[in-house]
Amino acid sequence: QVQLVESGGGLVQPGGSLRLSCEASVSIFSMNDAVWYRQAPEKERELVAAIAVGGSTNYADSVKGRFTISRDNAKTTVYLQMNNLKPEDTAVYYCNAQIKQHWWSSLIGAYGQGTQVTVSS
Repeated sequence: QVQLVESGGGLVQPGGSLRLSCEASVSIFSMNDAVWYRQAPEKERELVAAIAVGGSTNYADSVKGRFTISRDNAKTTVYLQMNNLKPEDTAVYYCNAQIKQHWWSSLIGAYGQGTQVTVSS
């Protein structure tokens, strides 16, 4: 089973930046539609950003203008650039995506274990 691996989280001061990455645990043909979502303690899961295979993007109102979702040219890695971070952005960030393991494969869903982002002075 293909899993996604998130990386790039950590501790950052308010106003700082982090760049999260999401890639598959094994070689894949492509990562299609992908989303980043986050979950803070005692809060509901929140969809942060999404990117379609064609490049369209969508963001939660809480992160618009501060976060940018993108993918690499090979379409095997998705990123989340987070700028001007606020304490309320503190959460575990997860990546979900539809992937094709081979060009002839069907799309399957893949999920990651998350990466912690803590924004604190």
